[in-house]
Amino acid sequence: MTIKLAIAAASLTITTAVSAQPLTWTTYAIPETGTSVDFPASIFSEAAGKPDGRGQRFRTADGRADLTIQAVPNASNDSPAAFLAKKGPPSRIQYKRVTSRFFAVSSYKRDKVWYDRCNFSRGIIHCVLINYPASEEHEWDDIVTRISLSLRGR
Repeated sequence: MTIKLAIAAASLTITTAVSAQPLTWTTYAIPETGTSVDFPASIFSEAAGKPDGRGQRFRTADGRADLTIQAVPNASNDSPAAFLAKKGPPSRIQYKRVTSRFFAVSSYKRDKVWYDRCNFSRGIIHCVLINYPASEEHEWDDIVTRISLSLRGR
């Protein structure tokens, strides 16, 4: 298999497993907090209610995956490590990265992968929370990475 054919096959796999259409990205912003994040609106096409604080929940049309974009006050002025500890994450976290400015954690719950990233700035915690089928984990890797790395807050 040539490299071009392998890349085309990989793109087809992502398009087929995650979305039947090419990905269309958009930016969701919370003006009051300066939170912004890029997400594939062609996948997370349904509004799914409001989270705590400010923001929006989205889900796929078939309900198999969801995305929460949220900003909450950091009333206790917690560090990322302290905030994460207060949330009592499960002991079997598969991925955990904690710095002085953000944390990112991920693991499995039943047949889903969950991924949470929160950035900390000037009294606000800016977060993205994503849940998607564990059976599609590798197809979601690039999508989750792009969402995560695009998270911003002032």
